[in-house]
Amino acid sequence: MPWIRACAGGELEEGDAVVVPSEPPVALFHSDGEYHATADTCTHGQFSLADGFVEEAVVECALHSAKFCLRTGKALTLPATEPLRTFPVRVEDGEVYVEIDDAMIKEPVS
Repeated sequence: MPWIRACAGGELEEGDAVVVPSEPPVALFHSDGEYHATADTCTHGQFSLADGFVEEAVVECALHSAKFCLRTGKALTLPATEPLRTFPVRVEDGEVYVEIDDAMIKEPVS
């Protein structure tokens, strides 16, 4: 599986997220000084988690308030019961990369 550039290391502030160009979409979160990548779509109701509230490695969906652990993808609160898929993240030379399946890439790997 290839590594795709998600953003520059200083580009994403604490508590922010960016959507990685992939299908289905992947979200990269910056929380507690770490980067975490998960599926961007809430498993309860088709809504972008990158638009949610992020704190202490947990994202809360802005649509129905379901919460997910960014480290494991585990659904922490109802109405969500299904976990999120998570993806490996690495920081190299000041750039943040996410490892995703070849078939998911929408743009060339940089």
